[in-house]
Amino acid sequence: MRKQFVVIGLGRFGISVAVTLSKLGHEVLVIDTNENAVQSIMHEVTHAVTADARDEETLKALGVRNFEAAIVAIGHDLEANILITLMLKEMGIPYVVAKAQSLQHGKVLEKIGADKIIYPEKDMGVRLAHNLISTNVMDYMEISPEYSVFEFIASARFINKTLGELDLRAVYGVSVIAVKRDEQIIVAPGADTLIKDRDILVVIGENKALAKLPG
Repeated sequence: MRKQFVVIGLGRFGISVAVTLSKLGHEVLVIDTNENAVQSIMHEVTHAVTADARDEETLKALGVRNFEAAIVAIGHDLEANILITLMLKEMGIPYVVAKAQSLQHGKVLEKIGADKIIYPEKDMGVRLAHNLISTNVMDYMEISPEYSVFEFIASARFINKTLGELDLRAVYGVSVIAVKRDEQIIVAPGADTLIKDRDILVVIGENKALAKLPG
């Protein structure tokens, strides 16, 4: 399902999140005051705008309030980071992720309503992008530019079916390499392994295939 994301701030982290979400087939609007940064990414995302996101009227004009999630990736300007996070929540965006520079900064963001606070490097940007597209995703690890490993909570449609019945390789193009159940880990599960409620499936496959897994 195609979703809409706005990424504000085009440092390493912001670019990483925006490009990954776009590659996974989602609509991405990026906003930054640096025209060069905006131009450098404009062909990799849906929309790229040079603007000051501290201006509420600008955000409204860009239709930001209609987006499902926002990522405030501004790192160097703490005042702008906090102000924009607050405005986005007040505008009613359901899910706002904010980048924090310190634990103290994170506490402030938490108090003003940020839904998720992160202390990122580039690899965390990629992981966040994958987590945003599926609420069932528990963890993600890129093992090459094309392939990744996902951990995700078994979808309701998977419960009480065997891996053979689900045939995830044929349907989604991924392979189940383990099943986590409570404190037990079933490594290299067979086709007769029955998936139970709250099982966590560990799968490997191409990034495009993993993005199609049910949320």
